[in-house]
Amino acid sequence: MAEAILDGLRVVEIAGSIAGWSAGLYLSEAGAEVIRIETPGGDAACEKQPFVVLNRGKQRLAIDLGNEAGAAQLRSLLATADIFLHDLVPATSDALGLGDQALLALNPQLVVSAIGGWPRPHGWRNKPVRESLVLARLGILDEQPGHRPGPIYVRMPYANWIAGWLAAIGVMARLLARTRDGRGGVAHTSLAQAALVPMTMHWSRAETPTPVFAKGLDKQTPIPLHRCSDGRWVHVHYSPDQAPWMAQALSDMGAEAVAQANALFAPSHVAPNFGANRQVMATRPAADWVQHFWAHDVAAQIAAPFGEIYFDEQARLNGYAVEVDDPLRGATIQPGPAYRTTPPPRIRGSLRSLEAESEAARRSPVPASTGVPGESAPLHGLKVLDLGAYLAGPFACMLLADLGAEVIKVEPPAGDAMRRLERIFAGTQRGKKGLALKLGDPASLPVLDGLVRWADVVHHNVRMPAARKLGIAPERLLAIKPSLICGHISTYGPEGPRADWPGFDQLMQAACGWEVECGGSGNPPMWLRFGVGDHLAAVSCVFAVLLTLFQRQRTGQGQAVASSLLGAMMLTECEVRARPDGTVDRMAPLDAEQTGNSPGDRLYRCTDGWLMVAAWTSAELTAFERIAGDDPPTWFAVRSVVDAAAHLLMARVPNEPALQDQRDAFLDDPRHDGLRAHYRHAEYGELEQVGALWDFGDLPLNLGRPPPALGEHSRELLRGLGFSEDDIERLVAQGITCT
Repeated sequence: MAEAILDGLRVVEIAGSIAGWSAGLYLSEAGAEVIRIETPGGDAACEKQPFVVLNRGKQRLAIDLGNEAGAAQLRSLLATADIFLHDLVPATSDALGLGDQALLALNPQLVVSAIGGWPRPHGWRNKPVRESLVLARLGILDEQPGHRPGPIYVRMPYANWIAGWLAAIGVMARLLARTRDGRGGVAHTSLAQAALVPMTMHWSRAETPTPVFAKGLDKQTPIPLHRCSDGRWVHVHYSPDQAPWMAQALSDMGAEAVAQANALFAPSHVAPNFGANRQVMATRPAADWVQHFWAHDVAAQIAAPFGEIYFDEQARLNGYAVEVDDPLRGATIQPGPAYRTTPPPRIRGSLRSLEAESEAARRSPVPASTGVPGESAPLHGLKVLDLGAYLAGPFACMLLADLGAEVIKVEPPAGDAMRRLERIFAGTQRGKKGLALKLGDPASLPVLDGLVRWADVVHHNVRMPAARKLGIAPERLLAIKPSLICGHISTYGPEGPRADWPGFDQLMQAACGWEVECGGSGNPPMWLRFGVGDHLAAVSCVFAVLLTLFQRQRTGQGQAVASSLLGAMMLTECEVRARPDGTVDRMAPLDAEQTGNSPGDRLYRCTDGWLMVAAWTSAELTAFERIAGDDPPTWFAVRSVVDAAAHLLMARVPNEPALQDQRDAFLDDPRHDGLRAHYRHAEYGELEQVGALWDFGDLPLNLGRPPPALGEHSRELLRGLGFSEDDIERLVAQGITCT
């Protein structure tokens, strides 16, 4: 058996962003040989901590792409490669002779993955690949809650992190299609598509919405982040009212005082006694509250300083925080792989140099393709059983459906718990058929076992003790079908004392320090409204599932795959260096006004709105300083957005307006046609949602099926499993299903 799943594959990488670096890292740690192309002078980012972590295990090769000799050297290397990963805009890649058609003519089996700022068919495809500009233009900075009105700078580069996973998923989907079709092709994504991933929860529109769907989740809904007596903050998910200390305190307050405290805040959908909880939490230290909540199965985390999670027991036991001996920096603690497969991903040391001459002799060019152009979606024919709930598990299965898999969504006859948040639920269910089934009841086992025998992949995010009671733990499912891939997402990872604990996205944001950082200097913590932990866990698990499907083609054997919110979030910690002695470097903080972390990368208020400036290079920063002077806020404050943007563009300083209230504008704008999807829903009529997250060129995505209504396909699916009409009516009468 191979030492790693992607052993024998070669990746050539040209990247200067977290998205590009991380996609290469994921492929490298899965076993691929990754050759990183740099200019002869080296990469200016090489001393920064994200570069150090995200380029470990790769080989660096200096090539001057500005002359024919360098271009010829790169073409020779690409002829031996399986994958070309880059973050060049089309104008640049075409000018270098690295356009899609030229590359595929050179090597028809090559998989080409480009991460742009915008999709390659989009009119803005040649705009700078800079996250803050993309978020500003889309209007997503306006979707983030803050300590002031208006758009808020999002300190976590979440679009880069999601884009890295999307690129790696796209590559794996293309590799699976290459096995089927006998030829390579493109697997592109962009920061815009990655930025829109969490907007699947919020940016949708229905012809006949229910009041709940129409309301969505208000940006200003109070989030249960409570300050304790020691000044630290604790994030509690759902109501803590049944925990003994809280229950006693609320009883002592009395109903009238509780009502008065609650009236000071807007209603919270997760904590009916939000105001009273806030008063009670202020009476004890944060650590005492968290220990008490954990002892009584209440999900909670302290909003920790950034980097503290490196020393967390759960992170160390699961290999999410590992000691790495860096030849330049000495002993460090770095994020480890976010998932588990067999063979496992592995850390392969630091970035090292590669001699071109010796390397070229090691591998022959990839043989010419004997395949024909594909016509089916990359994962056409794959069968997936979705047994998950809430967000991370179902979203992962929605991505598999987008990629062409046939997905059956199983939920209780009473409905998935997330259905009460209808717009969020719909944003995780596209492309699936819906089956209502009361798992855990002995009468449901024949149906469950039939579904397992039908499936190639079973996926869920149910805590393992509950999974065993419901009969959906991997050991039982693999006994039924040994070739099955069983994907599982937990909160804290599969090992350690918190392996089976409850947990949610916001708690991982708190534990990993992002709530502190997103609050801004000196401010209370602030959550990221974008569900980054859930979405990162989902995409990391999809990548792991596709890796094991690739492995199964060689071995025929199935396996269990594990991912987690903590593991996926840990990778984002690589902005700072941690050392075994417990010290952590300080990251560049968000300012108290939540506008940015440097004058050249900041939101500025104009007379009629906000402008996002992203002057990243020394030339851009010099030009910006020449225009805006020593007091940029004052310069912007007396100019309109259009006027300020015109001055900056003349000096070639990248900027974009920070648009506001963009949900309907996005869904109406014909420029975004490829980024939107629409279909007819059984209850909502015409439904519009965020659309394509990849561009596979000649291979389509599967974006035509709406989210299912509860039990919408139960009868059809049960018939397909061989159940008669009498059998189905008996299951309905027993409360096992509904139709």
